[in-house]
Amino acid sequence: MRQIFYVCSTVVFAAVFGLSWFWPWALWSLVIFGPLFIIGMSDILQKRHAIRRNFPVIGNLRYLFEMVRPELQQYFVEDNQSGRPIPRELRSVVYQRAKGQTQTLPFGTQLDVHAEHYEWVNHSIVPNKHKHEDFRVEIGGKNCKQPYSASIMNISAMSYGALSSAAVTALNLGAKKGGFYHNTGEGGISPYHMQGGDLVWQLGTGYFGCRNADGSFSPEAFHTRAIKPNVKMIEIKLSQGAKPGKGGMLPASKVSREVAEIRLVEEGKDVLSPPGHSTFATPLELLKWIVQLRELSGGKPVGFKLCLGTKREFVGLCKAMVESGIMPDFITVDGGEGGTGAAPLEFSNHVGAPLEDGLAFVVDALRGFDLKKDIRVIASGKVLTSFHILTRMALGADIVNSARGMMLSLGCIQALKCNTNECPTGVATSDKHLAGGLHVPSKLERVYNFQRETVHHLAELIAAMGYDSQVEVRREDVNRRLPGGVVKTYEDLHPTMSEGFLLKRENWKTLSAEWQRALESSAASTFAASSSPNAQVLAM
Repeated sequence: MRQIFYVCSTVVFAAVFGLSWFWPWALWSLVIFGPLFIIGMSDILQKRHAIRRNFPVIGNLRYLFEMVRPELQQYFVEDNQSGRPIPRELRSVVYQRAKGQTQTLPFGTQLDVHAEHYEWVNHSIVPNKHKHEDFRVEIGGKNCKQPYSASIMNISAMSYGALSSAAVTALNLGAKKGGFYHNTGEGGISPYHMQGGDLVWQLGTGYFGCRNADGSFSPEAFHTRAIKPNVKMIEIKLSQGAKPGKGGMLPASKVSREVAEIRLVEEGKDVLSPPGHSTFATPLELLKWIVQLRELSGGKPVGFKLCLGTKREFVGLCKAMVESGIMPDFITVDGGEGGTGAAPLEFSNHVGAPLEDGLAFVVDALRGFDLKKDIRVIASGKVLTSFHILTRMALGADIVNSARGMMLSLGCIQALKCNTNECPTGVATSDKHLAGGLHVPSKLERVYNFQRETVHHLAELIAAMGYDSQVEVRREDVNRRLPGGVVKTYEDLHPTMSEGFLLKRENWKTLSAEWQRALESSAASTFAASSSPNAQVLAM
């Protein structure tokens, strides 16, 4: 193609200059051919892209099409069910509820009800009239002086910096109007979080907003912010679904004076979030830190968030709770499906248990050690409709958090540019020009509407099942079609653990090999695998 380019260029220029002797206007064609020649020569001389060198000029079409591929895919190729990570049908229902538009579907479902993984719930011949829609769950154990009454659906962890100032402001004002909480994410409490909405302050491994100069935890700085009236709960982030087990680096270019003040870091310098925490190394040490945070915050609920990984480690935490009598007020379970955080493909696709598996295990472990009655479980991961909330309730969650649903309600179009700072809707960007396009007064209404409408439809679902409350929903209420047309309930797939079942060692042998390995190799004193007899000290 390079030879063809040379020949064509020679012929074109010869023809143009030849014609110009008889027709001077022919020189105007150089307005087109001149830039094309310059592009072609730059393609040949550059060394980064073989396609451009081998196919000058036309090779650039490949990069043009690649640049607009997500838009072409979304608007012209995908159908209502095939979009990823969130199908068009689900995105549409979020938009409709956020805008207060018609939400009914004509002519029946577009889902293949005989396909594998299709799910449905059992309804009642004698459905109830739904009595209320303000589902509230009190969070706070016996040592909590300031328990919090949480809505059943809330805003999941998303930091300022990952989201724009306008997006954070709209989310917080929407939470204020709707009476649900707004998780700050690990980036700390920004001025945009302080619009009057209830906050859950998340502490990550970087301890942003409560750190010393060396990156260690600062009790004094934590106390100053934790006692703020808007801060209702404290959440320790052990891991997140988008990138469990991985830390991060905030580059110096993004550490502005404002970010430095919010996070208590040095302006203009790289900021490291290590993979793990420096305040504890064992299950018992984590629980002691929870006690410290509860005291420093004035007795507010303190819990932790994790994407389930090594099951032995969570069992060790449960043993530590039984041994010490110290318990978190809540546990947030995130799914390995990923979330709003940008992460390497390997982490997004292949690290961490999916929400269903992780949630079922965490709930069963808590029940087995007779802890569930004192600890609220929060499910976080792809919560977009009331059916999603219902399935999490069936597995044992008490409330749910939604991140991507809330982003969609703000106007996110799933452009998949969250990690480029080029979000076209001004949601996931720090670009002030792009963020300026997000109109806070209208977007806060959409956040409020989305949450309210979703909870309203949850109330209708629960009533259709013949129940008065979400606490009545059980695993046997949800059905799934498996390969070969076999139908199983959640109870078949994840048998419910009896309360206190794991406290008796003779019961362990009746469980699966996976459960037995986790029970035998875990200990309250270490997250590492243990073969010591003390590892089973709790079993009687």
